[in-house]
Amino acid sequence: MSPARPPVDPPGDDTLDLRVDDLVALLDGDLLDSVADWGPTTTPVGSFQLVPVRIERDLPLLTRWMNDPAVAAFWELAGPEAVTAEHLRAQLEGDGRSVPCLGVLDATPMSYFELYRADLDPLARHYPARPHDTGIHLLVGGVTDRGRGVGTTLLRAVADLVLDHRPRCTRVVAEPDIRNTPSVSAFLSGGFRYAAEVDLPDKRAALMIRDRALRHVL
Repeated sequence: MSPARPPVDPPGDDTLDLRVDDLVALLDGDLLDSVADWGPTTTPVGSFQLVPVRIERDLPLLTRWMNDPAVAAFWELAGPEAVTAEHLRAQLEGDGRSVPCLGVLDATPMSYFELYRADLDPLARHYPARPHDTGIHLLVGGVTDRGRGVGTTLLRAVADLVLDHRPRCTRVVAEPDIRNTPSVSAFLSGGFRYAAEVDLPDKRAALMIRDRALRHVL
């Protein structure tokens, strides 16, 4: 599944202000409820876990994935390792609004996820965000894992992990490029609903939402 390019920005004037509860979480060092501690989950394709990225360990693999033409078309991070490293450091050295993770399936890294606070992201200026809305970006690294439903399964699994471990979050959101039909289809099959089309600075996006109240219905 081809992923949508994420609009990740380093912390600064283009991010939304923290609320009081977020300031408390920031002092505790965690705006996303300890992703590293969520542990594995069982899926129809195997045991899956989100493992936060470590640049010194993961940069070569992620750079190789970013240079795959199918990935580069939407993430726009093709190039030497320095390009991917800069993208990762903007998150790892920020305030925790976005957490980059490897998706590890049966002990093998095979995908890349970014979990981010959509309500504190520039995206929130383009839709009626709610407190603690959590966003997902995904790329499936291995060609053999694309086009056979793995991406859909992982999107559902990660959305469930967010809803299980972030009790204040009522919705998981995503904003794939409207042209990225396989990605939009995967979100729909993964329990997300198509909420709207939104014009973002770098793309026209499909706003996809998975509601906590509907998680066992869709």
